[in-house]
Amino acid sequence: MKQKSGPRVGIPRALFYYHFFPQWKRFFENLGWEVQVSPPTNKAIANEGIAEAVSEACFPVKVHYGHSLYLSRQGVDLIFAPRLISIERRSYICPKFMGIPDMLRAQIKSLPPLFDISIDLSQGSRHLNRQLRQWALETGLSPHQVEQAWQQAERETDYLNSICRAGFRLGEAIRIWEGHPMAKKGPAALNIGVLGHCYTLNDSFVNLNLFGRLQEMGVNAVTVEMADPDLVHKAADQLPKRVFWTVGRDLVGGALVYDRDPAIDGIIYMTCFGCGPDSMVAKVIERRMKKPFMLLTVDEHSGEAGLITRLEAFCDMLRRRRDRVEDNISPHGKFSYSH
Repeated sequence: MKQKSGPRVGIPRALFYYHFFPQWKRFFENLGWEVQVSPPTNKAIANEGIAEAVSEACFPVKVHYGHSLYLSRQGVDLIFAPRLISIERRSYICPKFMGIPDMLRAQIKSLPPLFDISIDLSQGSRHLNRQLRQWALETGLSPHQVEQAWQQAERETDYLNSICRAGFRLGEAIRIWEGHPMAKKGPAALNIGVLGHCYTLNDSFVNLNLFGRLQEMGVNAVTVEMADPDLVHKAADQLPKRVFWTVGRDLVGGALVYDRDPAIDGIIYMTCFGCGPDSMVAKVIERRMKKPFMLLTVDEHSGEAGLITRLEAFCDMLRRRRDRVEDNISPHGKFSYSH
């Protein structure tokens, strides 16, 4: 079924790459296509994306520009830039994701053709199947072959999620899926629930090496994808109104689950400046937390020194709180002074 002479498609290592890369890669391989992925984000990629992207875009979208620019110089036949609208019924993705293909075409010169299939599962899978059939006809492929390749590839996302529930972050799970063994983490002095979008938490350049710093401080970081999804959704459903965004709903549910988990000492929420959904979701979470909670906001101007200072202070506070069993203290601290 595979053809060695198939086209070469580029996949930017950004945005929902961290949720769906195994599925996307397997889809193209099932068609006999070659897949090239851009390298991990570095300063050159980020700066190039910042220079080209519209100023109103959030940092992760600017990073996506940088990865697309990198791939445009690698001789790929096309770049995979899906128009993500919804990945589950009754929920949606950030509106900026819908405009990614249009923004790339408008601002990047000499851009290879884009495979910009619209993914909208808000009303079921029929719309996606129509998109796949239409794309198959445009590219001279068998519609049945394309639909079958996509359906087979969807199993990879299920497998990726099962790896995460064994205690690995999405970025780690992708490496395991690629065949790189990773040792499971042992016990740590502190357990902290870390919330944020997958493209923030799994890109060490964007998050300023957040997890590396936490590990150096003796912290076991737990993310939402490690939790039982049924528990997460059940917790999110306790809100008076359903959260509009898929990721936001998972973050709210994950925060509530970890807030009730006695093994979790505190919660950190990392967001990127300019993220519209996070501006509301983070506030909803903060108001419901009983455990210590810290909001970290990063963008292309953030420095690692400031992040380290806040992490150290937060971890010190958690250790003192745990050692003294000060359960009566507000998560916002207490006023104290000395003569």
